[in-house]
Amino acid sequence: MIHFEKSQPAPTCLAVESKKSAGNYKCGDVLSRLQADFHSKCYICEMRNPTSINVEHFVPHEGDKHLKFSWDNLFWSCAHCNNTKLAKFKNLLNCTVAEDSVESRLHLKFKPFPFERVEVEATDSDPRTLQTQQLLDEAYNGTTKLKMMESANIRTALLLDIRDFQDLLFFYFDFKPHGNKTDLLNRIKGHLSRGSSFAGVKRWIIRDNAKLFEALGEFLDD
Repeated sequence: MIHFEKSQPAPTCLAVESKKSAGNYKCGDVLSRLQADFHSKCYICEMRNPTSINVEHFVPHEGDKHLKFSWDNLFWSCAHCNNTKLAKFKNLLNCTVAEDSVESRLHLKFKPFPFERVEVEATDSDPRTLQTQQLLDEAYNGTTKLKMMESANIRTALLLDIRDFQDLLFFYFDFKPHGNKTDLLNRIKGHLSRGSSFAGVKRWIIRDNAKLFEALGEFLDD
C-alpha cells in the first residue's frame, strides 16, 4: 500500500446527487477522477487495471448519506479487495492522508518464487496499523477457498512484475554491460513510481537492501 493524493475540490455532482432519494455517487466525472487519483490501481493490493473495478467506501457508509457521497470517502479498488474488506474493517490507515505514513508502517515482503505468500508486517502497534496489516494479509493471501484462488491470481501478477523488476536491478548493477544504463535506470524508476503496479512491494525491496537504498533511495519519494 502506498500514499495516493486525492484531487480537490470534490466533483460538484456529489452534492446534487446526495439530495436525491436514489442518488448516484458514481456521477459526472467521479469515475475518471478516481481512476486518475489512484493511478488505475486498486488502493489495497495495488494491481493496475484490474478486470473488475469497484468504487469503494473507505469508511462503510451503512446508510449514512454524508459518508455515501463524501468525495474523501470514495476509493478505487478491485472487486476482490472490496469484497475482502466489506464492512469488516472500519479502523484503517488512510492511504490518502500523508500523515498516516502507510508505506513506512506496513512492511511488505514477497520472494520471487512460485507459491510464495506475501508477508505483511506492521512496524508499530497502533490498532489502525494492525487492522490494515490484517486487511492486506487477507487481500494478498486469501481466507476462504475462493478468496485464496483470487489472491493466487494477484500473486501471480505480482510475481511476474517482481521478476521483471529484479532482472532490471541485476542488469543495472552487473559489471558487464547490458544495454544502455540510462535506459535501465529509467525503467527501474518507472517500477518505483507511484503509478506502477505493486509499487509498495518493490519500494520495500529497495529499503531492505542497504546498497540498493544508497543507490536508489532518492526515487522512493515520488
